[in-house]
Amino acid sequence: HPQATSYWGNVNPIGVRSCYDEGKRIAETLFFDFHRTLNIDIKVARIFNTYGPHMDINDGRVVSNFIVQALKESPITVYGDGTQTRSFCYVDDLINGFISLMDSKPGLTGPYNLGNPTEYTIKELAEKIIKLTDSRSKIIYSPLPSDDPIRRKPDISSTVVDLRWKPKIELEEGLKKSIEYFKQII
Repeated sequence: HPQATSYWGNVNPIGVRSCYDEGKRIAETLFFDFHRTLNIDIKVARIFNTYGPHMDINDGRVVSNFIVQALKESPITVYGDGTQTRSFCYVDDLINGFISLMDSKPGLTGPYNLGNPTEYTIKELAEKIIKLTDSRSKIIYSPLPSDDPIRRKPDISSTVVDLRWKPKIELEEGLKKSIEYFKQII
């Protein structure tokens, strides 16, 4: 931990998340096969927990779920004990990361981690959203789904060196912008 770009993954091929996890792995495999066999220039990005305005309120991601629950004054559902961690990257930072990757010199194929390396527990995220929305929502705990990663934090050291990119938007600033968007659509 943190997750380096050299990490090949640990996937349960029949787990609840397996289609998502295996889909990302097969995409990278196909890209690198085309690169090696057909000499096609490729750029591979690994995206970590992106959030921001215009997220679908029903997409099932933790940030949108918590914001919607808080704005509706509903209980906020935390799976597990809330100590599992995630790193959240604001959408504008991700887009700038993609631009840096696309503008990079030929031969820099990646994979490059595009994400924010600052780690938060899921409970901290819930508490921060409750505070920022001025919600009276309470946190409730449900069993952690199997195969749910305990920690997710990107190692962006090669991204910083090769692409001269790193995220700039702090979680609180990005959450405020996201909350304003969700207030308009709920």
